Amino acid sequence: MIRVARAEDAAAIHAIYAPSVTHGVATFETALPGVPAMAERIAARLDHYPWLVWEHEGEILAYAYASRFRERAAYDWIAETSIYVRADAQRAGLARRLYGVLLEVMRLQGINQAVGVITLPGEPSVRLHEAMGFEPAGVWRQSGYKLGRWWDVGVWQKTLQAPAVPPAPVVPFAQLHRSGQLAPWTDT
Repeated sequence: MIRVARAEDAAAIHAIYAPSVTHGVATFETALPGVPAMAERIAARLDHYPWLVWEHEGEILAYAYASRFRERAAYDWIAETSIYVRADAQRAGLARRLYGVLLEVMRLQGINQAVGVITLPGEPSVRLHEAMGFEPAGVWRQSGYKLGRWWDVGVWQKTLQAPAVPPAPVVPFAQLHRSGQLAPWTDT
């Protein structure tokens, strides 16, 4: 089942995230944040952006969230996305379903563009993003140093809906969640 993340999911989410921090490059974070910090991240993000989990038989198998792309107000209608899947749950199709729900929720909020930032070569992530309709939008050369080397970062972008002129304000996720509009996609 797909549902909105809760602070008590922090330990399971941290366990999924930890390998990417300690010996992977899906994130450029280099020190584990810890479970309390992860709980704070979840709680802080849910006011404005979605953070969803895939739960099966009481276990969190994957999570996906959106976050602010840039601080300036003109960027309100674009958000960066992230998704992490537990190693033993990969290649089961749940990433596409979870990501699809995340993107639909973002569209309902009034967000027009989603951006995926991928450490290259990152073939599995590139395949997922392109399967979800993201298109390459550029490469930041040698932009992150981790695990003893420099890494390029690719940017993939997906239009969620045509932008309106003038645009309506983005609906904060907490407000959308309370409205009941998520019911067709998530078990809230």
